[in-house]
Amino acid sequence: MAKPVHTNAGGFTLLELILVMVIISTLLAIAAPSLQGFFTSRRTDDAASNMLSLIKLARSLSISEGRVYRFNIDPDESAYWLTAAEKGVFKELNNEFGRDFMLPDDTTVELEKQGKTSLIEQYIEFHPEGKAEPGTIKLKDMRGDVVEILSSSPFELYHIKTPEESS
Repeated sequence: MAKPVHTNAGGFTLLELILVMVIISTLLAIAAPSLQGFFTSRRTDDAASNMLSLIKLARSLSISEGRVYRFNIDPDESAYWLTAAEKGVFKELNNEFGRDFMLPDDTTVELEKQGKTSLIEQYIEFHPEGKAEPGTIKLKDMRGDVVEILSSSPFELYHIKTPEESS
């Protein structure tokens, strides 16, 4: 008994492949604008996490070295950095943590201390006994989303405000 020979090879035609590519391209074009907002907000969240890490470092260094540290903010330049007291004068650190850290483009920063915005004192001080100036750092992205880093009392640790705290 002879087996039937199939002449049709399995696979897709060129027309089917082109049609699938058109569908995928259309879906990506529709989804791209919403993904852009996701990445913008992600960069702001990452910047807030980096700021919080530097704030925690300032507190730890202040306690371990027994001197006052400052977490400085320059809203005009969208930059932040650490300084330490040395003979009554605040000097930049001579290591990687003393350099200027930059916020993402189109992200603004604002510091509120004790419930008021201060244009003069754009820093938070950390003291050797573990005390820090309470305040709120607000990062706002181009979409208007706000991430807050805050401490409400001198001995409370700074943290990123969670959605539960907003409610």
